Amino acid sequence: MTAYGLLVSPSHNRVYAQAAADLVRAELSVFSERALGGRVRDIAETSIGGVPYVTFSADGLTETDLRLLSNLSSLYALFEIEDGLLRPVTITPLDLFGSDLLTIQKYSGKTNENFTKLLLNVTAMATDAPMDLVTGRPRLLDPMCGRGTTLNQAMMYGLDAAGMDIDGKDFDAYAAFIKTWLKNNRVKHQAEVTSIRRDKAVLGRRLHVTLGASKERYKSGETMEITVVNADSVEAGKFFRPRSFDLIVTDAPYGVQHGSRAKGGQGRRGGTLSRSPVELLAAAVPEWTRLLRPGGAIGISWNTFVGRREDLAAILAGSGLDVQDSEPYLGFRHRVDQAISRDLIVARRP
Repeated sequence: MTAYGLLVSPSHNRVYAQAAADLVRAELSVFSERALGGRVRDIAETSIGGVPYVTFSADGLTETDLRLLSNLSSLYALFEIEDGLLRPVTITPLDLFGSDLLTIQKYSGKTNENFTKLLLNVTAMATDAPMDLVTGRPRLLDPMCGRGTTLNQAMMYGLDAAGMDIDGKDFDAYAAFIKTWLKNNRVKHQAEVTSIRRDKAVLGRRLHVTLGASKERYKSGETMEITVVNADSVEAGKFFRPRSFDLIVTDAPYGVQHGSRAKGGQGRRGGTLSRSPVELLAAAVPEWTRLLRPGGAIGISWNTFVGRREDLAAILAGSGLDVQDSEPYLGFRHRVDQAISRDLIVARRP
């Protein structure tokens, strides 16, 4: 049995930094349960030389196993521990681009990038093929994508991704950001915004980006696609084909910076915004489920002050999804600020 020490990445967010060790312990437990056959054990927080580490033991980790662990959301460095000494383990994260793709955007209400990565990771672990995160190419949808943090994380992983958001300002902001970022970083791409029309009526707008991780990949046709639709997520079936996504990953409105949807109105017209995500999810989850492939998974984070876990679990189960309620999946609740206690819930489509 080999002992390991994981150095947690420093966070610019003081509150998230306080929760990071507990969150990565829960994330590591999910990885072990779903993808590594329970071979990761004795997960704990340990001080080594006065520095806190997340330590664990494991036997027989393969190169592919280590590739998976390299993508833990708050991993900064990994070591083998022997006789009190640390020996660096080479990590090989999936990241195709620089971290500024995730960090350069600054705006009120932005979800912490490490948590976005964590949510994507633990959702991928709930699928029928969890190792596809590193050996395959699952397709992702964020049906409430805001300014695109989840889409950018998918892009970092080399995944095709799609998003939806009803807020036209967020749509415009993301379109401007990703076009500028790709241009400034000299990433070969094509990007355009078009109107979506059906029966002579305009249903929304679509941003479509095709890009390559390198010029060589782009020229050879080895490209990624990012698509964002400016429309109501409860109408997702109008814009995407059934069973076309392996992962649905989204951050539900917290009822602080964002309301959930037009309550008493239609789409962007009229009505007031509800502070609770429950009403939105009750309307949207059945539609989202139809877009999910069998064996795929959906992961949602939300503010527990404005919605109970039991209510969200009932919505997911009511759409025929299997809610993941093992102990590792119940270890992610943490405080964001006085008005937000964040948790996540993951369910799989049989």
